Amino acid sequence: MSLYELERDGDVQELIRVLRESEKERVQLRAAQLLGNFPDHDDRRDVVNALVGAAESDSDAVTAAAIDSLDELGGDAIEQLIGSMAGVDLAADAADWVKAKAFMQALDSDVPELRMAAANGLGRLEQADSVPKLTERFEDSDPRVRARAARSAGKIGDSRATGPLESLLSDPKGAVRREAAEALGNIGNRQALQTLLPMYEDDNEQVRRIAVGAFGNFENDRPVDYLVEALSDDSPAVRRTAVYSLIELLSNVPSDRSHDIRDTVVEKLSSEDDQSVVVPLVEILEESTQAAQRRNTAWLLGRVAGEDGRGRVIDSLVEALRDDDQMLRQFAATSLAELGGEDNMVERRLLKLVEDDGVGPQVKGQAIFTLGKVGGERTRKTLDKLIDETEHDIVRKKAFSAISKLGGRI
Repeated sequence: MSLYELERDGDVQELIRVLRESEKERVQLRAAQLLGNFPDHDDRRDVVNALVGAAESDSDAVTAAAIDSLDELGGDAIEQLIGSMAGVDLAADAADWVKAKAFMQALDSDVPELRMAAANGLGRLEQADSVPKLTERFEDSDPRVRARAARSAGKIGDSRATGPLESLLSDPKGAVRREAAEALGNIGNRQALQTLLPMYEDDNEQVRRIAVGAFGNFENDRPVDYLVEALSDDSPAVRRTAVYSLIELLSNVPSDRSHDIRDTVVEKLSSEDDQSVVVPLVEILEESTQAAQRRNTAWLLGRVAGEDGRGRVIDSLVEALRDDDQMLRQFAATSLAELGGEDNMVERRLLKLVEDDGVGPQVKGQAIFTLGKVGGERTRKTLDKLIDETEHDIVRKKAFSAISKLGGRI
């Protein structure tokens, strides 16, 4: 039976036998790799013990495969290996600082895969005392170790890693720069964010996307120009991330600065190609679960949307009028009023909403308020009839107010 068939059938005991008894390095290596695919198997303990034994193989390749599989199996598996090598009993109930001490010792191993696993483990434990030891590995000869160490430093989030992580932003390996950029974004202090600003021009697409994604964590308008530049990026993913960050930026800035920053964002975005901005904005409005993001998006759409995709923008804003969030409804209403237009598209969409018997009075009232600003003769006739037929005082009051703005009742 082939190793593939053993994996398919979940026959870990036979895979363990092959790992221990085969005289072919290639077969042992493959068995070790496959055993990492059974994190929840009933014989997990046997799997871990076999891999721990294989990690002490005379073959560097088998050792590496066993360590990788132990790491795939989860915390207690790699902890058993590292505890064995460090001469420390890492029982399941051992304190995290005890485990972290053993992992830090393993960072000095001659085996790069073990250093990688140790770095991963320290990220899971999130012990701040391990940060200095992790940053030492930023100069590791193996880029995989540098990348894992950077990732774990970001998970821990200690500001002491900021300076050392900055040095990795010029690493020759894109994967290392990517992990360093993401780690700095996770740390998110002023120095970390400032360090990321130039990275929007990195030649690695993923680095640019991660850096641009972190710009939304700023609490000032410093990254606005960088984000606008990123809207012209060759990568659709980077452009979309830039729009998300602009919205996140508006949600994060202090309230006393939000007005000025809103004006700056509108000024910058209004000069951009419509679709590069509008499509991701509509996606945020339709798909986000964050209230602040959706409110800012609804407000912004009315100020930056042009003719391209106008119908979808209007439909999305009209749909937002149905939302339970009153502030979102208000922002959507003001944006629909901003869009207005001689094509009467906004008026037609709003009238359809008002005439829908399944729409509640609060939603109808918001739509009627907007119609008072963008409506014409058709709106006036519809509202005049609605005043006599509605059972809801709020609808009647809104209709009277809107009609007065349109020239009074017929």
